[in-house]
Amino acid sequence: MTEPSRFRSRIASEDDIPAITELMRASIAVNMRAFLSEAEIKAAQETMGVDRSLIADGTYFVIETDVDGSPVMVACGGWGKRRTLYGGDHSPGRDDSLSDPAKDAARIRAMYTHPDWTRQGLGTLLLELGEGAAREAGFSTIELGSTVPGRPLYEARGYEAYFTEHHTGANGERNTVIHMRKAL
Repeated sequence: MTEPSRFRSRIASEDDIPAITELMRASIAVNMRAFLSEAEIKAAQETMGVDRSLIADGTYFVIETDVDGSPVMVACGGWGKRRTLYGGDHSPGRDDSLSDPAKDAARIRAMYTHPDWTRQGLGTLLLELGEGAAREAGFSTIELGSTVPGRPLYEARGYEAYFTEHHTGANGERNTVIHMRKAL
């Protein structure tokens, strides 16, 4: 897919964190509703959020377009060269050690689209950016931890599920994370 001329991508910076946080909140609150109850969304939020290591590594993208002459962030996501599969800075079980491209998989991480901009190819664009960068870094496999709502996109882009884990949120609801992979 060629990036549509109305959208442009760039590497995220620390200055983008407030806008990324707001985009994530909007995406989680609205885009998951067709798949999860409000209580399940609340449980899922416990493992979602900004991961500053992706921004520091230069592996996190923002997608922007112009609205009324001003840039607007419409999507964000990236890839990771560290072992952490999913989650934000606050998520338990993180492993920020570097992956070895010769034997480990790269990670697709933290993909979100603003609810006003869904169904316009932004998820696919983010996947292509992350997969291309991971391939250039020497990785031959890429993995991700998908939410239930994200699974259809990833399957359509050639990812295959190999493991499903379930967490129980603080509210007692189930949070499902589907581990998926794809050869680059």
